[in-house]
Amino acid sequence: MSLLRHLFSPRSVAIIGASSDPRKIGGRPIRFMKAYGYAGRILPINANAAEIQGLPAYARVEDVVGEVDQALIVVPAAAAEDALRGCVAKGVKVVQVLSSGFGEAGDEGRILQDRLVRIAREAGMRMTGPNALGVVSPGERYFGTFSTALEGMCPEPGGVAMVTQSGAFGSCAYVMAMRRGLGLSRVIATGNEADVDVSELIGLLADDAQTRVICAAVEACKDGERLRAALRKAAARNKPVIVMKVGTTEVGAAAAATHTGSLAGNDAVYDAVFRECGAYRARSIEEMIDVAYACSLGGMPGNDRVGIVTVSGGIGILMADAASEAGLALPAPSASALHAMREVLPFVTGANPLDVTAQIAVNRAAITAIGQTMVDDADYGALLIYLANNALAPPVFETTKQAVLALRHARPDVLLVTVMPAEDGVRMALEEAGVLVFEDPSRAVRSVAAAAELRRLQQDASEAVPAARPGAALPAGEFDEAGAKALLAQAGVPVLDERVVHTAEDAAAHAERLGGAVVLKIVSPEILHKTEVGGVALGLQGGQAVRQGFETILQRVRTAAPQARIDGVLVAPMAGPGVETIVGVHVDPVFGAVMMFGLGGIFVELFRDVAFASAPLSPARARRLIRATRGSALLDGWRGAAPVDVQALVDVLCRLSAFAATHAHELASIEINPLLVRESGCVALDAVITMRNPSERAPV
Repeated sequence: MSLLRHLFSPRSVAIIGASSDPRKIGGRPIRFMKAYGYAGRILPINANAAEIQGLPAYARVEDVVGEVDQALIVVPAAAAEDALRGCVAKGVKVVQVLSSGFGEAGDEGRILQDRLVRIAREAGMRMTGPNALGVVSPGERYFGTFSTALEGMCPEPGGVAMVTQSGAFGSCAYVMAMRRGLGLSRVIATGNEADVDVSELIGLLADDAQTRVICAAVEACKDGERLRAALRKAAARNKPVIVMKVGTTEVGAAAAATHTGSLAGNDAVYDAVFRECGAYRARSIEEMIDVAYACSLGGMPGNDRVGIVTVSGGIGILMADAASEAGLALPAPSASALHAMREVLPFVTGANPLDVTAQIAVNRAAITAIGQTMVDDADYGALLIYLANNALAPPVFETTKQAVLALRHARPDVLLVTVMPAEDGVRMALEEAGVLVFEDPSRAVRSVAAAAELRRLQQDASEAVPAARPGAALPAGEFDEAGAKALLAQAGVPVLDERVVHTAEDAAAHAERLGGAVVLKIVSPEILHKTEVGGVALGLQGGQAVRQGFETILQRVRTAAPQARIDGVLVAPMAGPGVETIVGVHVDPVFGAVMMFGLGGIFVELFRDVAFASAPLSPARARRLIRATRGSALLDGWRGAAPVDVQALVDVLCRLSAFAATHAHELASIEINPLLVRESGCVALDAVITMRNPSERAPV
C-alpha cells in the first residue's frame, strides 16, 4: 500500500458520520470537496439518511460497492471503534480519525485510542489522529478536513507542504500562507499521532514529486531516530525543511543535578537535532512562511555572499546591518566593476550596498546591466534590489519590471529579491519568474539568510554519521570524582596524576612526590559542587600547607554538609594556564546521548554560552559544536593570549561522544567542568558521572 497516495490522493473517500448540515464537522468535508472540484467518489456514511448534500448515503461503509481508499471518522469517540472495524471489513487503506475524546482527554480516552491503534495495525491499515484536523491536497482538489480555514479560501496548488501536530496551528499557518500567495502541495494536521506521525510524513513528502519545501510544526516526538532519518532524507533530496518546535518539556530533577542536565532541556536538544539533520528552525509562523516562500520560488542561494542595490541610502544601510547581523557576507565589487557600472549610471554611489539613487528613473532598464555586473564580478549567491514605491504605479514600473525579469533570465542561478510594495499583478509576474517580492527590507534579508543557512545545514547533514559501537557494561553504583575520572581515562579523556588519600600525612607525601603546588578536593559521591561546601583548596605548596589544607577541608565540609559521605581527599597537581571549558553528556529520553560544549568554570550557568550535538561526533561535527559558542574565540588566543590546542579538544569530544553513545542505555549524564584546554593537550580537572537507575536501563 502507498500511504502517500492513499492519504493525499484517494480515489474514493467515505465520511463516517456524514451530516447534511454543511456547517457541522461531518458536513464540511463533503461541502469543501464538492465546491472545490474533487473528482473522486464522495461516500457519505450515515444510517439515518438516504441522501446527504445531494449524494447517495450508505448505512455502513461495508455497503459501498467498489474500493474505498480512505475513510474519515467523525462519529463520537465511543462509536469510533465500531466505525473502524467496519473499515477493516471493507478493506479501507487509510483512516483519518477526526473525532476527539481520546488520548488528549485522559486515561479513558487513551484506552480507546490504544484499541483503535491495535485494530488498525492488526489489519495493516494506517491511521491518522485521533483528534486530527484532516488533509488538504490542492493538486488533487482533495479536502478531507473540517477546518474553517477553507471557508472561501481554496488554496492554489504549489510546492510547499505543511505538516503539523496541532490543528489550530496548521489552520493559522494555512491562512497566512494563502494571504502570502504561497502555493501548497499538501497540508495535514496529525493530532494525537497514535499511528502516523510528523516524522513519517516528512519522510513521505521527501519522496513526493509535488513537494519542493516542507514546513513542519512539532510539539513532541516519540521516535527520535525516525525524525532524524526523515530530516536527513529530505536534506539528501535537496528539499528544505523549515520546522517550528512549540512547547517544551522540563528536565527532571535528577537530570538537573548537574549543569549539563539543567542547561540541556528538551528544547536545546531539539534545536541541535534539527540543525545537524539539515532543517532550519523558524521562531514564528511568519518566519516559517517567509523562508518557505523564498526556498520554493527562488531556491537556496549557492553561497553566503549577498549584493544589495538600493534607490535609498538609508534603506541600503538598514539592509546591510540586517545582513551582517544574520551572518551574510557583503563583499564589494571590484574597482573595474564599479567603473563599468558608473559608465551606465554615473550617479551611483557606494559599493555594496550600491546606491543608484532615485535617479534610476532616468534609465530604469539599467538595472539589468547593473545587477549582472555586480553578480558576475563578486559571485553573489543572492542579489537584493530595493525599489521603494515604484511598483505601485504598474504602467510606470513596466520598464523596471522587464529589466528585473531580464536579469533573472540572465542569471537564474542567483537568488533575486525585489523589496517594494507591489500590486498583485506585478508581484505575480515577478514570482512566476522566480523573483521574490518582499515589502519589508529586514524580512527580505532575514529570509535570504535563512535560505543560505538551509543550504549549509543540508551540506553538513550529508556527512557520514559515526555509528555507536557495542561495549562492555559499566560498573554499577555511584561514582565519586576519582571514580568518574578513572572511567573517563579508560574512554580516552586525559586526567592528571592524582591520588585519593585519607590522612594528612598521605596528602603531604603525595604532594611531595608530585613536586610543586597542589590542589586538594573533597571526594564524595553526594557532593557535586565542591566549592559551595568549602571542599577545595588551591595552590598549596610544602608539607605543612598541605597537612593544614587537608584538615581545613574536612572541617568545612563536615560543617556545610554533615550528612554527606566522605571517601577521602583528592591530591592533584595544579594544572597551569589554559582555557577552562565544560564538556557534558545528556542522555535524552527521545534522542539518546547528546553532547554539550561551552566555556567552563563557575560561570557556565550565568553566561549559558553552550551548544549541543548528538553523539557520536565526527571530527567535523565536533569542530562545529565548538564554533557554535561565542566564547570559542578564546581558544584562538584573545588580547595577546596564546592559542590553545583545539585539535586535542576535538579528539576528547569525539572520544567522549563515542563512549556516551555506547553506554547511553546506562548513563544519565556526564559532566567535565572544567576541561582545561592548554597550549598542548587538554585535561579533565573535575568530573561527575550520573548513572541511570537499574530499572531504567533499557536501550535508548
